[in-house]
Amino acid sequence: MQVILLERVAKLGQMGDVVDVKPGYARNFLLPQGKALSASDANIASFEAQKAQLEARNLETKKEAEALAEKLGGEQFIVIRSASDAGALYGSVTPRDAADVATAGGFSVDKKQVILTAPIKELGLHTVTVRLHPEVETEIALNVARSEEEAELQASGKSIQELAAEAEAEAEFEIAELFDDIGSAASDDDDLVPAGDDAAEASEEE
Repeated sequence: MQVILLERVAKLGQMGDVVDVKPGYARNFLLPQGKALSASDANIASFEAQKAQLEARNLETKKEAEALAEKLGGEQFIVIRSASDAGALYGSVTPRDAADVATAGGFSVDKKQVILTAPIKELGLHTVTVRLHPEVETEIALNVARSEEEAELQASGKSIQELAAEAEAEAEFEIAELFDDIGSAASDDDDLVPAGDDAAEASEEE
């Protein structure tokens, strides 16, 4: 099926291009989203008549997207999730979650603008692409952690594996200290001689 693109579509073409696409892709995505029109003679003529207006509108929205991209790019957002000690999430972080935390952080982001090749299923820092306009993309970081404190540690550059190793080492150190305390207490007990024994020894010497 041939369509005429009303805006740039990644891996497909630029505004005004007439391209061949699968009928299902056109019916289910391009046409209802207003990204294209079926390439009939009437639609092509209509596009040519409105081309200047469409290009002007596209340029305006592109500038708005670029301004937002400058502010949004590089921002880091915390997502709190339950996870196993190994860092595997009980569930996943989706485009909707990314859009929600970005919006809560003061940026207007729609889930359709968030590009994830696969749902996020592990703790840690994850780079996510946000397409603000057909020609404007930027990247944000999602700091997926079990608590605000853990998120701060991850933000400082520590991985969940390093945090787990540190916690384990700290626990082992505390256990070792506990055994040292028990050992020194037992040693102190051995050094103590009951007063009765001292008296008995003294009387034997007499």
